[in-house]
Order: sequence, then C-alpha cells, then structure tokens
Amino acid sequence: MTDRIEAAAAELRPLLQEFILWAPEHAPDSDPDLVGPAVLWHRLAASPHIGRWRRKDLRTILLDRMPQVVEDPQEAADGMIPAVRAYLTFMSETGRLAEGSDKLDVLLDELEELEEEFTEAMDEVADYDSDDDDDAEEAESLGDFEPFADVIGGLPTIRLRPDVELAEAARAVPLLTTTRDLAIWVGPSRKVGEESLLTDAEIKEALAATGLPEPPPATGDDDAPLAQRVPALWNVWNLAVDLEFLLPQGDDTVGVADDTAAWPFDDDEDVLDVWLLGLQSVDYGDPELDDEELTLTLSGLTRAALVRLLVAEGSRDLNELRAELEEAVSDLDDLGADAWAAATEQNGDALATVVDWLKEYRIVTVEGDDVRLTPLGFEGVVHLVDDADIEVDARPAIDAMTALDLLSFSAELPEDEADAEFAAWMKLREPAQAARELLQAAAEDDADALIRVQAASMVGTLGDQAVPAWQEALEISSLRPYAATHLTQLEVEEAPEPTQADTQWLILDMWTISAGLGRQEFVSSLHDIGSAGDLCNLLDVIWKVPHPHLEELLEAIGQAHPDRQVGKAAKRALFKARSSAN
Repeated sequence: MTDRIEAAAAELRPLLQEFILWAPEHAPDSDPDLVGPAVLWHRLAASPHIGRWRRKDLRTILLDRMPQVVEDPQEAADGMIPAVRAYLTFMSETGRLAEGSDKLDVLLDELEELEEEFTEAMDEVADYDSDDDDDAEEAESLGDFEPFADVIGGLPTIRLRPDVELAEAARAVPLLTTTRDLAIWVGPSRKVGEESLLTDAEIKEALAATGLPEPPPATGDDDAPLAQRVPALWNVWNLAVDLEFLLPQGDDTVGVADDTAAWPFDDDEDVLDVWLLGLQSVDYGDPELDDEELTLTLSGLTRAALVRLLVAEGSRDLNELRAELEEAVSDLDDLGADAWAAATEQNGDALATVVDWLKEYRIVTVEGDDVRLTPLGFEGVVHLVDDADIEVDARPAIDAMTALDLLSFSAELPEDEADAEFAAWMKLREPAQAARELLQAAAEDDADALIRVQAASMVGTLGDQAVPAWQEALEISSLRPYAATHLTQLEVEEAPEPTQADTQWLILDMWTISAGLGRQEFVSSLHDIGSAGDLCNLLDVIWKVPHPHLEELLEAIGQAHPDRQVGKAAKRALFKARSSAN
C-alpha cells in the first residue's frame, strides 16, 4: 500500500502544483493546500484515473475516507469543501475532467448537499480527538503504538517488497480463503437469527465448509450452547463482513457478494486492497475468554505483539515476547495478571490465538521459538503505523525499486540519504542503462518538473557513460534542454548548443518547483534572475516557450512579485501566451 500511495502522490504532484498556482486568482477564498488528502484518496479508493470524477465518488471520499485521515478536522470542516469545489472547477476549466466524469454542475450540486454532513462528520472527529486528548492517560490501551513512536521513528529504513510480490503472497493467505468459503456457503440469501446468527445445524455445516474444527460435545462442566463454543467461526464471519464478501440483503438477511467466488482476484491492486481491508480486523487475534472483563483487559494484545516485533526490526524470541507482554498487561491493568492466567489456562498459551491469527494472515512465520514478520507482515505493520499517524521510514527494496521510485523518494530525502539510495541502486545496473531508465522515467510526465530535475541531476553524475542516453533525450521536448546542456558540458562532438528557449525551459522548471514550496520560495526564485528590469526582459520572451506550467507561472508572478512593473510584464506575457495558444 505504501508503494501505491507514493505512486499516486507522484502522479498527482504536478497537477496539484498547477492548481496551487491557479487558485489565488480563480478561487481566492479557498485554501488549495486542503484539497490534497481528498484528491489522493479519490485516486486510491474511487478512480483509477485522476481526471475522472463522479458524483458518487464525493460521498465516498468526503464522508467515508476523510474522517479517517484528516489531521486537523476543524480546519477541514472550515475549508475542505471550498477547496474541493475550487479543484473541480479548475479541472473543468482546464479541460482535465476525463471522459466518464459527471458534469461540473452535478458535482458542485453534490458538494453543496454533502457540506452539512461533512461538517458534522468533522465535528464528531474533532470531539472524539478532544476526548482522547483529555483522557489520554486514562484511555491508554495495550495495543497503542504511540508509546513506541520515538523508537519507530529511529528505526533503520524498512525495505518493502513490490506490490506484485505482496499480492502473490496475499493470494495464498489461508484466512482469506476460509473467509471466501464461508461467504460462498452462506449463499445469495440467508436468514440470520437474533440471538444466534445460525442454528446449530447451520453452524456444523459452516464449520465443515470452512474446514474449521468442530468443538467437542458439551459436557456437564461446559454445557454452553454450540454458538458460544465456536469463536473462530464468528471471527471469520465478521471478517467476511469487513471484506464485503458478505453483504446485507435486507432485514436479518445476508448474502455473498457477486465477486467473492472470484477470490483470489487477478488484479494485484484489488488483491492488496482486500488484504489491507482485512488487516483492520487484526484484533480478532485477541483472546476471547469466558469472563468479558478479562477479555477486555487483553484487548489490543495482537497489536501489542506486532509493534514489539516492528521495533525489534521484525524478529523476536517467542518466549521473550511472551514475558514482555505478560509484564505489559500486568502493569497496564489491575486485572492483567488474572486475564493472562485465564488465557493461559483456556488456550494453553496466552499468545496462542494471537500467533495463530498472525500466521493465518501470513503476517508472521514461527520457526521453533523465533517469530518473524513476513514481507507481507512488514507492509501491514507499516500501514498500521501510518494509520496511527506515526512517522516511519519505509521505502521500496533497492532490488525492486524502479527509476521512478528512486526519483520520487529522492526528491523528499536529505541530500546524503538521496545519494546513498542512488549509489545502492546503481550497484544493480550498468551506468548507461541506469541513465536510460532515469531519463525514461522523467519523460513519463512533462508536467513533473521536480522529477525531471532530479533525473537530470543523477544522470549528470554518470559522465561520459550517459552520453547515449542524453543523445536519445534530445528527441524528447521536456528533456532536450537538459540533454543539450550536459552534452555541451561533456564536449561531445556535434552536440547541439543549448538555445535560448532551452535555457528558458530550465528557468520555468525551477520556478515550477519553487512555486510548489510556497510564496516566499517562489518570490526568492524570481529575485534570483536579477533586477526587476532583468525579469521584465525575460518575461517579454519567455511566453513563447511551450512549457506545461507557463500560464500558471505567469499568473503567479503577476500576483506574487512586489514590483508593479514586473506584475504588468507578467500579465502582458500571459495575454500573449494565451493568444498564441488559441
């Protein structure tokens, strides 16, 4: 999932940069920075195309997703709807609403209808967060990750496997197969009871269909109804509901979803979506005891085990982990020792259900006394840490890192770390091939100036071995300015001299990047050109360059530069650029 989030963010970055430049003039009352989470989750959860927006997507994003991910619910309540309204208008006016989108007026009408519900949802989140802050010490849970935040933040870089490998592992998760089989057994429509979802006969059928063991016959000492003696079945049932393998069909009726029988799905992204959705049910691994109060005392035990595995860099001695958790339970709750003893007596090992669930979900492997996170497990725990708003350094494994991955991550890293990533990546390929991969990645999106500059910088360190790649890049309009510059510096025979337009393209890339950093950085980059007169002279000619961000940049210069003459020159250049385009 982390790979997908990073990829989606990289895909959206140039578009959001354009929106940030567009917004001050066209939607001055909106805060363009607030639209980021909504746009990101639209891409991740609602549409494979960043330009396709439908009315139904807005409810999914704003009412289902945003309450889970916004960092400042009050700020979102005040400004996210206007920001999304401005963004959709920007998409429409710039011709970026893709085929299959609803019309702009339909989308804006839906936003208006949702605004009150969205504000209420954000207020609820704010109230909940406030209660959490007031009662933080009292509400501390066994499964909280927050006490480990500093340790997690200081861990060595966690290397994640690519989605194709993770999806292949997820397809083999036994618990998902069991969940599918239960849903298929339920069938298209099945009535469920009020006190017990299923009759004893149905329970036995369900156990047989899923391969779950049937409990021994009730005795005098244990004459509890069958429904109370099959907690594993109800955990699988609840997981089926969580995964939407089972859907409500009406009052007291459930049925299998249409695509459930197709699990495991062919599409890697769909497979990981299902697996990650099930990850939220991690607490089903916690022990269920006869005493409800003791059961609550051990609530969060599975998460507690996971976070301790993470801070140990993925591996622990099971006996040491058991002892540490027993101590943590006892320290946290007066009933902790009793709860631990009850779980041990009932299951033979207080961690039995925890380890079983984690193994069945392919999060851990156990060999002897060694319990270890799998690659899928690392992906899942990093996802849970992200959900807890804790910083963790997780990146693709070097051997699985594409050139675009490298460029995207390096753009966000300190220079020494970015250099180290590049050096490690280079060890796995020849310089000439590396240069081609980097420049091809930079050419994928003409609008992404940051990736382009990063690629040119890296390829520039490869010297003469990058010459063939630079020569090929001369044929790519967005890379030609960089190619001509570097080939000239390398004194390659018959290399074209950089033209005035090439130099101006490089300037426009620099301005695009600085505009994304904020107004102060943008104005500083304008001052780097020289005096106001120098900038005016540049604006008189730079409008001819067919740069993807030209018009937005000229608008931004007219608004941001403190010199009135520069503002006028920028507006004249913008008029000429638009007239030329038309």
